[in-house]
Amino acid sequence: MSNNEPPLHSSIIALVSLASGIAAKHPDMGLCQLDKLRHMGIADSQIDTVIEIARHIRDEAAQKLDFAFDEKAGTGSATTKETEESGQACCSTTASGQSCC
Repeated sequence: MSNNEPPLHSSIIALVSLASGIAAKHPDMGLCQLDKLRHMGIADSQIDTVIEIARHIRDEAAQKLDFAFDEKAGTGSATTKETEESGQACCSTTASGQSCC
C-alpha cells in the first residue's frame, strides 16, 4: 500500500479478522471482533453473512483435505466420493446462496 492510499476501515479489518479466525478454527472464534463490530453498529445481518461464508470456506477446505487424504491413502468415504462426483467448482455458494468469491 502506498502512502497515498487510506488505511482499511476498522470495520473491514474486524470483519476480515472474524472470518479468518472462524475459517482457521482459532480457539478465540473471533468473539473479540464480534464485540467490536456490534459496538461499531455493523448490522447483525452483515455479520451473519460473514460468519456463514467463513464457516462455508472452513467446511469446504476440510472436505477437500479429507478427499485428498482418502485419495492418497486409497480409502474413500461416502462424503468424499460425493464431493468428487458433484464436480464442485473452486468457488461454491453457501447454503443460503451467498457467493464466496
